[in-house]
Amino acid sequence: MSIRWTCAFIDRPTARVARALESWTAVTGTRPSEPRGAGGGFVTLLPDGADGGDAFLKSQGVASGDGGAHLDLAVEDVPAFVASALWLGAEVVAEHEDRAVLRSPAGQLFCAVAWQGESVRPPVVRGSRLDQVCLDVRPSSYDAEVAFWSGLLTVAGWESLPGSLPEYHVLKPPPGLPVRILLQRLGEERPASAHLDLACSDIGATRSWHESLGATRVADHPHWTVLRDPAGDLYCLTGRDPDTGGLPAGRRE
Repeated sequence: MSIRWTCAFIDRPTARVARALESWTAVTGTRPSEPRGAGGGFVTLLPDGADGGDAFLKSQGVASGDGGAHLDLAVEDVPAFVASALWLGAEVVAEHEDRAVLRSPAGQLFCAVAWQGESVRPPVVRGSRLDQVCLDVRPSSYDAEVAFWSGLLTVAGWESLPGSLPEYHVLKPPPGLPVRILLQRLGEERPASAHLDLACSDIGATRSWHESLGATRVADHPHWTVLRDPAGDLYCLTGRDPDTGGLPAGRRE
């Protein structure tokens, strides 16, 4: 069963979602669509320009919690995909005519949605590209979560790969899909969450640009920097190739 498109959702508290959109549209070279959905809480980030590619980012305001991120997987047969996810250990949270909200074994929400014909990946923006949803998983659920996502996606042509550090695992999509998945084993037992990662050709230059747009630096690591966006949510700038998503030569995926 093929996954025809991937989409990352920027989930932010309703009171702060407008401020988040100001920053995220700038760093991704997009513009917000007209709001839709219940209370106008859903927005698609539309690529700018005639050759900007197809949309792969969306935003929604959430009434409770701190926000975060989640993944939409666009498929041709939503019921069949849902059946596969359930067999592997997911559960259904809500079902709609053209989509279903699911929960992974570790508790991470994601959606199966009907494919709308998207096929063209948007270009790199100023040396960076938002291209990864990182699932933050508690230690007791990590192995089961890796097994779930690997089982769900490898049949669709994704690669399941050990990360560059023992606490990471990569789910790499076929060429052309805009968002991949990184699973991170946390050092503490807490509920599942997710955040967004950008691949950057120059982390320092990208960090300075994001800070000029209102982001705040939280921590620097050898190959990534943690920032907080203007709405208060964490995300990472990573030293990966914005075109391929892979690590530079000499560093293991």
